[in-house]
Amino acid sequence: MMVPTGWSSRWKVALPVLALLAVLSVATAKAADNKSDRPAGPIAKGQRMFTCAHSFHAFVYGLVAEMAKQAGIPDHESAGFSGIGGSRVIQHWEKEDDKHQAKAVVGSGKVDVLTLSPIWLPDEGIDSFAKLGFEHNPNIRILVQEYWMPNDTYEPKYPLDTKKQVDHNATDLAELRKKTDQYCRDMEAYCTGINKRLGKDILLVVPVGEASIALREKIVAGKAPGLTKQWDLFRDMWGHPQPPLQVLDGYCYFAEIYRRSPVGLPVPTVLTKMTTLVPSPKVKLPPNPTPHVITGQEKVDLNRLLQEIAWETVTHHPMTGLTPDSPAK
Repeated sequence: MMVPTGWSSRWKVALPVLALLAVLSVATAKAADNKSDRPAGPIAKGQRMFTCAHSFHAFVYGLVAEMAKQAGIPDHESAGFSGIGGSRVIQHWEKEDDKHQAKAVVGSGKVDVLTLSPIWLPDEGIDSFAKLGFEHNPNIRILVQEYWMPNDTYEPKYPLDTKKQVDHNATDLAELRKKTDQYCRDMEAYCTGINKRLGKDILLVVPVGEASIALREKIVAGKAPGLTKQWDLFRDMWGHPQPPLQVLDGYCYFAEIYRRSPVGLPVPTVLTKMTTLVPSPKVKLPPNPTPHVITGQEKVDLNRLLQEIAWETVTHHPMTGLTPDSPAK
């Protein structure tokens, strides 16, 4: 079995086990089919999407809508958005005024896809939304973001350390991948438990953290058009994303929501408008070279790379609903 470049080390270790499971799965395929009504191929019908987000996820809402339109899916519906800075999922659930009506809309049964973005570890807000969504729409898919490590490390504690001094250019990517694997194991175990309790795999994960590491590896190798350093992906030490990382995130979501490859879609608006990549003025980088001006062709080539990384990442992860054999279109 071939292991794709940049595939997480935890799945390499598990290959013998996966091979055995593949054999055993033949006997249980029919039972699995009965457990899930999830479509096997690409989805052509527009999905009704509601998003609960913090600033590492909020941009996905608009990006997926634009990507769906570019892909010829005109009836994609933005069903609603709940945004709280630095939030856990439970904060969207417990919002007293609920001015964005997250619970009301999800409880109406008129949501096909709900996207959630916990900070660090998952929380009971995921359970609450999963139960509500499943009760009113058994075919709802809830996508949970596994995002890139804030401060390039795994320190799941509160309050959040937003002022830690971090030089993204100096990050050891092999060590970062190990920390990301640890975080993902925690997230996936939590989501798997909910799926078992509900009796259906309505919770999926979106491995944007793993995709971001693959992109950073390309940057270090000099193979990311228009990007010259790891800092090109971030606005600050905490890790707020620049347009290339936002678009990579968006493509991962588009691929899972519509079960099709984003490769070939036009350059999104946020990349089209991008000229240079500089961190926040509060960030002092030694040395601080003149920002590289990104050309139109570099944007086209970078967009293609982001699409390819997104598709490879989501099709080689066990909790996305996709596989390496999933049809691209």
